[in-house]
Amino acid sequence: RLQSCDAPTPDRCRRSPPARRLFSQPPARTPSPPSPLNSSRLAQIEALSTPAAPAPRLSPSSASTTMSASTLRASSGGRAATAPRLGRPQRTTALRVVAFVDNGSKKSTAGGKPWTVDSWRALPIVQQPTYPDKAEYKRVLDEIAQYPPLVFAGECRNLQNKLAKAAAGDAFIVQGGDCAEAFDAFNANKIRDFYRVMLQMGLIVAFGGGVPVIKLGRIAGQYAKPRSGDMEKIGDVELPSYRGDNVNGAEFTPEARIPDPQRLIKGYNQSAATLNLIRGFSSGGYGGLSRVAAWNLDFMAKSKEGSHYMDIAHRVDEALSFMSACGIDVNSPSLNTTDFYTSHECLHLDYETCLTREDSTTGKHYDCSAHYLWCGERTRQLDHAHLEFLRGVGNPIGVKVSDKSNPEDLITMIKAFNPDNVPGRLTIIVRMGAQKLRQHFPKLLQAVKDAGLVVTWQSDPMHGNTETVQGYKTRRYENVRAEIEAFFDVHDQMGTVPGGIHLEMTGDNVTECIGGGSNVESTDLESRYHTHCDPRLNAEQALELAFYVASRLRSRRMAAQLNN
Repeated sequence: RLQSCDAPTPDRCRRSPPARRLFSQPPARTPSPPSPLNSSRLAQIEALSTPAAPAPRLSPSSASTTMSASTLRASSGGRAATAPRLGRPQRTTALRVVAFVDNGSKKSTAGGKPWTVDSWRALPIVQQPTYPDKAEYKRVLDEIAQYPPLVFAGECRNLQNKLAKAAAGDAFIVQGGDCAEAFDAFNANKIRDFYRVMLQMGLIVAFGGGVPVIKLGRIAGQYAKPRSGDMEKIGDVELPSYRGDNVNGAEFTPEARIPDPQRLIKGYNQSAATLNLIRGFSSGGYGGLSRVAAWNLDFMAKSKEGSHYMDIAHRVDEALSFMSACGIDVNSPSLNTTDFYTSHECLHLDYETCLTREDSTTGKHYDCSAHYLWCGERTRQLDHAHLEFLRGVGNPIGVKVSDKSNPEDLITMIKAFNPDNVPGRLTIIVRMGAQKLRQHFPKLLQAVKDAGLVVTWQSDPMHGNTETVQGYKTRRYENVRAEIEAFFDVHDQMGTVPGGIHLEMTGDNVTECIGGGSNVESTDLESRYHTHCDPRLNAEQALELAFYVASRLRSRRMAAQLNN
């Protein structure tokens, strides 16, 4: 078993060229010989592997921010502890870098089938780009496989423990972010504004609902998008579909739509820089309760939701003053730091495989591109590659289901992803539209309940409510809220637990969704419609939903107290 070290330093690590792995281990320990390979396995490895490339030369920001001991953290040993405050110095756990080759010594099984880091390659796969320059594509993947992890296994385990609490009703997930992150929208101010809105939503739900909030961003990796077709046609011109900025460009030109492997490297570097800034915010005092009034965005100051939020902020300030008067240390880390986790859709499997590492503490593999990954409606086929990949990684994962899901397939899928029925391992993200949710969701809840399975239920009220108005893809705030209302109503009827919400939203003052307190009309869509893909709630609309969720959680808490 590889041991923890105080800090990742070059003289305590060495690269083993034959297997292209990075080791950090006690000097006295001799590595076990690799398990024998059959001829077909060897041929697969030879086709996918090349001699180890030199260490990648990253940009100054990504290189320093990714491996800084003061910003990146991992779990020390196997301690069962509360989730770490991101960014605070802590002992780090050595990770073994696995490129395309897995030594086969650690296997996760489901349905009797062995799992390896590349066992998904033998199965059908959808939603993958086709790169014209195969040699360049392989070179880029080999380079990314040598890059440091973006997150650590210990952080993923801590998140899973929190998600288990959400499954039991002792916490609530607020997940949100861009439909698809854009390279040209990457800057510190946008990241900060998004982070501020997420903090505000978390405070509203925690203060009003009376439960801890798990803040989970669709950020630092949400660069790939599934598409309804491989080709897009405008007029008489047909071009490959836009699949996200880490694959090709959104511009409708033949040159922009060619998949470019270099975009994967850019996506990695921007994800590393984004994570570094978020970790700094979370641990440097910006996320502390003493700053709740400073989180309000300038354009929200005179809005109804902004005013309601400031009322809460003033009440929090008064509570802190009272605590200080009672002799309680209001400068303690628990009041001045916060936990923030990253997530994205697991879509580009070659990229995800390159960042999959074996954790030395547990022997499990973790996809170190994000703390949490989800499988979309278009890629959750039971006999396909995405399910196969995700069932073997140790990250907490989510699966999106619609009204097309039937109870039998859902049970089979849950057992494949979580055969040991571990709380917090699996989140089912429901996206149906309000009317269909009231019709179909009770059947799914009852089937899971009867099977004795533990999952965390989350509402995605966005994707079942998309329509086109005046040539713009949009969503109506009233429909989004109606689906959240239906989600809570059905749980109340069934005696089950609503675990969270999953929104596409931004900290920008956009006009992409119609309605809500910001009074966006259909005629306003063209004024500030900036999304590269699907329409997002603006900050005011997102806070309005947070207030509604808080009111429903408060009602559930009061009803539970009366029953007790």
